[in-house]
Amino acid sequence: MEVDLIFKIAAVGIIITILNQVLVRSGREEQATMTTLAGLVVVLMILAQRISELFDLVKTLFDF
Repeated sequence: MEVDLIFKIAAVGIIITILNQVLVRSGREEQATMTTLAGLVVVLMILAQRISELFDLVKTLFDF
């Protein structure tokens, strides 16, 4: 696993956490929830892309 991937996911998590706290403190709980869900979707898309690359690698490795 690349360290770059871990740093990207951590950066998204930190940014989403800060945005969530700012929105909750200003009384916008619904927008904070939506921001958190958007961050989760972004991270899942990054992971789905990497998993797809892993499956392609396994496929070429075993000649499926």
